[in-house]
Amino acid sequence: MIGISIATKWEWDATLEYFSKKSEACTSYPFGEYFKMKMTDKELVFYFTNTRKVNSAAANQYMICKYGLEKIIVAGTCAGINDTYKNLDIIIPNRAVQYDCTVKEIEPLIKQSFAVDIDLDDLDFEYKTGTIGTADKAVVMWDDYLELKENDITIADTEAAGVAYVCKQNGVKCIVVKGISDFPKNEDYMDKQEGNTEQINIYLENTPKVMKRILEDYLEKLI
Repeated sequence: MIGISIATKWEWDATLEYFSKKSEACTSYPFGEYFKMKMTDKELVFYFTNTRKVNSAAANQYMICKYGLEKIIVAGTCAGINDTYKNLDIIIPNRAVQYDCTVKEIEPLIKQSFAVDIDLDDLDFEYKTGTIGTADKAVVMWDDYLELKENDITIADTEAAGVAYVCKQNGVKCIVVKGISDFPKNEDYMDKQEGNTEQINIYLENTPKVMKRILEDYLEKLI
């Protein structure tokens, strides 16, 4: 069985809508809810993990233990960091790093011990790739955006590297597929709260579009 890990409520709602599922028809588990279906003769379990690294990592460990998953696909939205990309671009990272695990004032922002290389050798289609950075703090502030950009981060989220680490520890193949929903706003040109509100509104508008692209154009290729 293959697991499809989905972190945020808005991503999950978009997934349910895409497959014409109702929340009431899903099965509850300690971290949220899930449903199962078949696609191209593969058994899939889609599950809502809730946000941030702890919830996502724990939910994926639960599903690995419950269903003996052979592969996990982390699907959802992300913040854009590398500005050669744009909103709604889909990225399949070849590396996932946790960047909130070091004392950055005296250590490198990213250490190899908090990084997971993702094997994409069996993908036989063209795709955009790079490094996804994960932290419990979402990338909202412009200074955070600039710091990640300086460290060659392509996109950023709050769960993927944690799930990739859990997969590595369990010997389960992991693929991350993320669509850029928004970029941080430069606070030099607007009020911080105003910029954050604008970013959230863009995220909410783009999340269903991103999920539709992932589920329609990429999921079957990745399973």
